Amino acid sequence: MMIKKIAVLGSGTMGHGIAEAFAMYGYEVNLYDTDVVRLQAAKKEIKEELELLVEEGFIATETIQPTLDRINLLSDLKQTVADRDYVIEAVPEVIKLKQDLFKQLDEYCPEHTILTSNTSSLSLVEMMALVSDERKQKMMVSHWYNPGHLMPLVELSYFGNMPEKGYKEVEELYASIKKQTVKVLKDVPGLVANRIQQGVAREAFSIIELGIAAPEDVDKALKFGPAFRYATTGQLEVADFGGLDIWCIVGDNLLKVIDNSQSANNLLRQKVAEGKLGIKSGEGFFKYNQAEIPSIKKKFMKKLIHQLKASHYYI
Repeated sequence: MMIKKIAVLGSGTMGHGIAEAFAMYGYEVNLYDTDVVRLQAAKKEIKEELELLVEEGFIATETIQPTLDRINLLSDLKQTVADRDYVIEAVPEVIKLKQDLFKQLDEYCPEHTILTSNTSSLSLVEMMALVSDERKQKMMVSHWYNPGHLMPLVELSYFGNMPEKGYKEVEELYASIKKQTVKVLKDVPGLVANRIQQGVAREAFSIIELGIAAPEDVDKALKFGPAFRYATTGQLEVADFGGLDIWCIVGDNLLKVIDNSQSANNLLRQKVAEGKLGIKSGEGFFKYNQAEIPSIKKKFMKKLIHQLKASHYYI
């Protein structure tokens, strides 16, 4: 079977970006949400994001309208998935909600349809508890990184429930939209990328809490130190180039004195309690002028677009 028709359930931050990515590469996408107002807003956001891609020379102006035309907005679930080959849900991370949704999808979708979740924190086994044994062989996690239309990574589960042939079909689907896929072999919270990211974040928060460096210097150390290499070189390759003997010695010296806490950092928790949630509240580790937030977000997206363009040379 060749996957041609896509459905994305949920039109929020992740859902609209996923729909956009598939549509950019020629796929017909049904984008579903129970909130019609949210659906219309999603289409507007997609148009603005495509216009920024044109501004940065990533796509041509004439590709905007055809991309938008390939995205159909629907608020009827049965209609959304009735003829789809591949369905990915990006609804809130509530296990009961996802279990009930997958039960409905099992009933509404054709036999061949592959059902997937964008989750990185909920168990696939639990999510597919209410579906048929036949459908369980066509279910997987397909975890995207935000923003979905720019970040190249998609993590795919290979936990033993799906035959290799089905997995390969999904892998080929993502290759066709220029995504880099990671095969995740065990059903663990956070999968691969988020576990790595949390390890980095834990030490970054700890360094600030201990007064070792200010937030701007912590970010500078990461951007122009390890992350500068990480843009093109993985950690294991970095270790090989540096010498595993050196990494072993440094690990013995450093790991016993760095943060090994098993819960969110107290400084982070304090900021949340104070309502300092980051850019969405105007202050987090840094302060943001409300009037400048749109331009700050645009600059952030532009940096990702530049990285995406550059990354094509290293694939």
